[in-house]
Amino acid sequence: MAQEFSTRFARHKDELEWLFMELYHNREGLEVLEREMAEAYNARSAELKALDKARSADPEWYKQGNMFGMTMYTDLFAGNLKELAKKLPYLKEQKLTYLHLMPLLQMPHPHNDGGYAVEDFDTVDPALGTNKDLENLTRELRKAGISLCLDFVMNHTASTHRWAMAAKAGDPWFQAYYHLYEDRTIPDQYEQTVPQVFPNTAPGNFTWCEEMHKWVLTTFHDYQWDLNYANPAVFVDMTKSILHLANLGVEVFRIDAVPYIWKQLGTTCRNLPQVHTIVRMLRMVLECVCPAVILKGEVVMAPKELAAYFGTPEKPECHMLYNVSTMVNLWGALASRDTRLLKAQLDALHALPDNCWFVNYLRCHDDIGWGLDEAVEKRLGIDPQKHKEYLYHFYEGNFPGSWAKGELYNYDPATGDARSCGTTASLCGVEQALEKNDKTALDYAVKRDLLLHTAMAFLQGFPMLNCGDEIAQLNGWDYKNDPDRVEDSRNLHRSKFNWEDAKRRTRKDTLQNQLWQGMEQLRQMRADPCFAPDAWVTTWDSHNPGVLALVRKRGEETLVGLFNFTEYPAGASLDALGGEYHTPEGTSVWLADVELEPYQALLVKNK
Repeated sequence: MAQEFSTRFARHKDELEWLFMELYHNREGLEVLEREMAEAYNARSAELKALDKARSADPEWYKQGNMFGMTMYTDLFAGNLKELAKKLPYLKEQKLTYLHLMPLLQMPHPHNDGGYAVEDFDTVDPALGTNKDLENLTRELRKAGISLCLDFVMNHTASTHRWAMAAKAGDPWFQAYYHLYEDRTIPDQYEQTVPQVFPNTAPGNFTWCEEMHKWVLTTFHDYQWDLNYANPAVFVDMTKSILHLANLGVEVFRIDAVPYIWKQLGTTCRNLPQVHTIVRMLRMVLECVCPAVILKGEVVMAPKELAAYFGTPEKPECHMLYNVSTMVNLWGALASRDTRLLKAQLDALHALPDNCWFVNYLRCHDDIGWGLDEAVEKRLGIDPQKHKEYLYHFYEGNFPGSWAKGELYNYDPATGDARSCGTTASLCGVEQALEKNDKTALDYAVKRDLLLHTAMAFLQGFPMLNCGDEIAQLNGWDYKNDPDRVEDSRNLHRSKFNWEDAKRRTRKDTLQNQLWQGMEQLRQMRADPCFAPDAWVTTWDSHNPGVLALVRKRGEETLVGLFNFTEYPAGASLDALGGEYHTPEGTSVWLADVELEPYQALLVKNK
């Protein structure tokens, strides 16, 4: 066993043993896990071990101001992994440091929930390439300074995974990998306390399996079988798969649906303490075997639930989380021309401990779920239900004066609940303006788009673009003509990358060039020392609900961002931030009395 691994393992051995034995009371399982860790370290390439050494010397590498990410589907962007590698110059042109590829492990076709139903956690889907293609891609990305992030679907497997198939065939070892029941007694008890994720499209939390004559726990869709993490073999096998992918060069794992992974009767089966034990063990395993690799949690919960997923500075869990709440509140502020909810939500995030770090974004593969803080809404005199209905109808384009073009997702007429789909550009009004050939409306739409991106990139954490946003990609309505895709309105913003539009990015006075240049300005903004990992970030009272004020401070340097979320000129006054500030162009600004243009993002600095 190499010295590096021995040293790192010695640091974590006692805690790992304590947590594993406390959870599983299974010494044999612990020994299997430790063997898998040693084997994974020995199989790790010299190049990746060198990366481990460099990252160990710079553990906050992912918090640097130059971090700039993008998320995409391999097939929609380039067809497959080999072709994606050929598109690397396009990614380098954007100075990306982080690339999140949507699920690409072997999956059933056509119904796979966008790749989140996995048939084999160790193998790339043949439609996208081979493991060798993935390894070659990660090597080329590393040369370009880009870290690859992949989803790791922790909660469930596809119902066609070899474990599930063995369970269906009656193998008791693999039946223990899932939650199976011969009658409805226990499932009915679960249903009393466990919320439904998709009450309309996938009602209930259990699915009858005719082959086994048993009920299977299926939190999401009927073809996604929940894994039983009370079985140590499940944890060990899933950890083995993560290490295998890490050795192919994956540097970041987005652990999907992590709050759901532990099930306990009489609870909501969300955010249970055992979840944190599992994530903590996983973090330690990675720190021993491949410390260059980090964890990004998908935790779609209120801010008060988030801190626990980072662990503590002494016993950390996730390195970073998706900033879902701010994404939703940014869109809410734009439609309502009111930043008060957004400010309150950011204040809640800024109150979290210093070890909390976020990936900020506007759009991704998923919908916009209008999970706003109802207590804050009521305190501000906002009716939560009416506000939610206003927002999703507004972004559907089904509200007087709406500039947006989108669609509803999972509309429930009984509860009045719905989510929203669409690309950033289409939701900001670009698509509607182009259809009407309205130059003024297009100008405003671009300003909205850039306003949101600038505010998002100013936040604590680092920004991640949705592929196509950099060239104002519009909705892909052609999904309605595909019988395999028509049932899921999220496919509206999951369309093939428009390479013809991308060619226009260098042509002045084109829509694509405006957005391309706007993204470059974001990168220039984030080169400022006030975007260092140790910068202090806070909101400020602008004395105007339509204007969001954010302050970044590091040492004697202060950077202020003012964001006008309205289509009208707006004034702002920032108390106690006296003195003279300057725009990047050198214009003097006094923060006691600032005038902003419609949808303007104004950045000023004290030096």
